[in-house]
Amino acid sequence: MTRVLARLFIVLFAFGASFAGAAEEPAPTPTAAAAAQAPQQPIIPAPPAIAARAWLLVDANTGKVIMEHLADERMAPASLTKMMTGYVLSDAVRSGKVKWEDKAHISRNAWAQNPIFAGSSLMWVDIESDVALRDLYYGLVISSGNDASVAIAEHLAGSEDSFAELMNEQAARLGMTNTHFVNSHGLPHPEHYTTARDLAILSRAMIADHPEDYAVYAQQYFMYNNIRQMNRNELLGEPGVDGIKTGHTAEAGYCLVTSANRDGMRLIAVVLGTDSKLARKEESRKMLNYGFRFYETVKVLAAGQSLTDPPLEVWAGGSDSVRLGVAADLHATVPRGRAAELKAAYVLDEAYQVIEAPVAAGQEMGHVVVDLAGEPVAEVPLVALDTVERGGFFRVLWDSLMLFFLRLFGGL
Repeated sequence: MTRVLARLFIVLFAFGASFAGAAEEPAPTPTAAAAAQAPQQPIIPAPPAIAARAWLLVDANTGKVIMEHLADERMAPASLTKMMTGYVLSDAVRSGKVKWEDKAHISRNAWAQNPIFAGSSLMWVDIESDVALRDLYYGLVISSGNDASVAIAEHLAGSEDSFAELMNEQAARLGMTNTHFVNSHGLPHPEHYTTARDLAILSRAMIADHPEDYAVYAQQYFMYNNIRQMNRNELLGEPGVDGIKTGHTAEAGYCLVTSANRDGMRLIAVVLGTDSKLARKEESRKMLNYGFRFYETVKVLAAGQSLTDPPLEVWAGGSDSVRLGVAADLHATVPRGRAAELKAAYVLDEAYQVIEAPVAAGQEMGHVVVDLAGEPVAEVPLVALDTVERGGFFRVLWDSLMLFFLRLFGGL
């Protein structure tokens, strides 16, 4: 109550008084010596040339795009399609629709000897057999089996056409706006396409939503039906690389989506339409090395860290104040060596310029902007870190009267 009376007294005093502001002194001009001692910004060279039709390099945590070319051009994805097939299966298991131990019946369409699979990658499942979904997932991810893809699709949706609808629903939900699937494996079809950017979106979702299932992409070998099959990702085993998927058809060229985690920074490189297996490997490595060498991802704010010191005033509440901050750790990807220049500031929404109870923890009340040299690099909601219940009758009545007078005399 004392805080309210003090504010009201100040407002009334200011209402009847006038004053003149002092002139500001001009800012001192830096000397030549001081300018010479100023730290120099690190030099970031231009991204390397990439021998592919399209490419994109992005930080998996922040979504910061480090380099790109024709990233929104629609292209044939070949077996990169199976990333979505696996994602749909993982989602079905997580939601309880199926279990990894469930058995899928292998139809003639899913049989390894299906003529449309001739010359393509296979898991080698036998017709009329029953195969656990977990084995099919391994065959899909590691062996890139077209037969495994169809078996999964038919088990989850009854047919490949119906499964393609599930794939497209997931693509839309994830924001893959330039993607359309017509099958589960990626064999050519004029209406089957995606983009480098959409594949990066899918990759980030896989890693974030299904980390345990994503770990299978790092395995180099898989044994099924007495056949030992090797993962087709040629970059596995190199520093930090733990996925993701290769693809190749005559139409798509040689494609590769790679993810690597070094010193807590995870990058995703998408390379579409190279001329050879060696080229997709070399170009992907080139992109990853550039990103890790010249960029870094740093934590700017911690979840639950208060940005308001002292806490902001709350009216008509059981408590006088509330702390504001971010709900999750806030990271930013910046040129290496410039993290110290990052600045975070918060802006309250107009509705919360005066905060009245009740306030719920997690309630969005504005936004936090992180900038580097005046350029925004990240923005997230500003949320209440505390719950403030509505105060008692006399507290609400008193604060309502004080707010009335403060607004009347221009104190708010």
